[in-house]
Amino acid sequence: MTPPLRVVLVGFGPVGVRLVEELLPAVAAGDVELTVVGAEECEPYNRILVAEYAAGEAERDALTIADSAELVARGVRVIRGRAALRIDREAREVCVAAPDERAVERIAYDRVVLATGADAIVPSLDGLESVPGGAGGQPTLTDGVCAMRTVADAERAREVIAAGGRVAVLGAGVLGIELALLIADAGAQPRLAHFGPAPMPRQLDRGSARVLVSRLAAAGVDVVPHTRAEAIITREVDGRRVFRALVAGDGKRIEADLLVLSCGVRPRVELAAMAGLRTARGVLVDDRLRSWSDPAIHAIGDVAHLADPVRYAHEREVPGGPSGLVGPGWRQAEWLAAALAAEAAGRRSSSGSSGTAIGDAAPFADDAPGLVMLKSRHVDLVQAGRVVPDPFAPEVPGETAPQVATWADPQHGTYLAMSTIDGALDAFVAVGAPRAASELAVLYQRRGELPSDRSLLLRLDAADQPERAEGREATVCVCNAVTAGDIEDAAGAGCSTIEEIGAATRAGTGCGGCRARIGEMIAQWAGQPA
Repeated sequence: MTPPLRVVLVGFGPVGVRLVEELLPAVAAGDVELTVVGAEECEPYNRILVAEYAAGEAERDALTIADSAELVARGVRVIRGRAALRIDREAREVCVAAPDERAVERIAYDRVVLATGADAIVPSLDGLESVPGGAGGQPTLTDGVCAMRTVADAERAREVIAAGGRVAVLGAGVLGIELALLIADAGAQPRLAHFGPAPMPRQLDRGSARVLVSRLAAAGVDVVPHTRAEAIITREVDGRRVFRALVAGDGKRIEADLLVLSCGVRPRVELAAMAGLRTARGVLVDDRLRSWSDPAIHAIGDVAHLADPVRYAHEREVPGGPSGLVGPGWRQAEWLAAALAAEAAGRRSSSGSSGTAIGDAAPFADDAPGLVMLKSRHVDLVQAGRVVPDPFAPEVPGETAPQVATWADPQHGTYLAMSTIDGALDAFVAVGAPRAASELAVLYQRRGELPSDRSLLLRLDAADQPERAEGREATVCVCNAVTAGDIEDAAGAGCSTIEEIGAATRAGTGCGGCRARIGEMIAQWAGQPA
């Protein structure tokens, strides 16, 4: 009898859970023996909703995404609260801390899948204590400072936010802005500090950034640009040092009851690096998600850096890196689970021979659009592609200049910028124009052409325009690549709530930013007012 394929998954976050769910049929069939190693004691949870939990917008139970006891009953071995210490590639064993912490358990494998995710970047600030080895692998910081990466971070912040306290958020990327808006909604006092002149510099041009800042101010978020954070000041409370103020290089002080660091993330590559795997911005993997250094080890999610080993094997710098979005990670998990299941079934049918090797599978390719969507009830912002260039910038000789169209109405918080190359939509940003953004997202997916009269897009969001039915091809849930047609089909099959739609299609189970839109579609389907 052919033994099952022994798979050890390191990491029990949203991407790891998706891999487990997809492998359950192979586990039930006896083709795969699956062991999951998670460093946190608690059940796996959706990190994307941690900020909502901190702001009181979600309850703790809503964050849980898997039941370990149920997985165990279905044949999965689940290890929680114990870290993977190293990978012994020669012996093909993963070394895990034993329960008594004085010994090591060695788990044999045929395949290892690294879904270790990423840690929050903690900047070097004078006066900030950072002790490694905290909850979820995050360092323990000075009281009153957190990174909003774990449930423990959210629980520390929850009390301050509920009391209407002052919260300084350092970093104005998507997550920092969403958190500041949630804090303002909860009745607290957020100040959003960032280094540059404008928020979201990797996504926004100057015009859209200015309109965004005005929308943030209207929502109760005080934006503090040009903040080169250098130190924190603390006060003593019951013998403990507690955060009091953030100090900038120009002497500016931001007094607050809580400091939240939103300075980006860094993939957790330490385990891979100790095993001798090549890393760059993440663990370098090929188009079968196999490590460049060892085909028995895979990486998915925030730790996976997908690049061509033939092209870049001898290059010092490898372009690209993890996307930082949960959607691509989920699609990687689904592809890898299918490939591993096929390999395991092939081993059984081939009576012990290698069967269908994972290298025979069609390569992983993620064709879903790279949309960035700000998740807020106050600000509609969607961006795709590179930063839209200045329409009045001089042309560079020898280069094809993109054609750029812009529309700005700062007084009403509306901005559109669209860039085309050879007629195809190459990049766009839309602020305060949700219908135009939806239309542009569909065109971007298809690399379609803009209408010759660009003002048609502006009219979509006019007050006198009737509600339009969502085009079936439009992506509603970016995280899970669920289209309006998928949701319409689920509603037609009897799903009448957001939760039922989520169970049928997985729409709304990621960042949650599409849940209101799904609710509107359900109401339209039922012929009732949304």
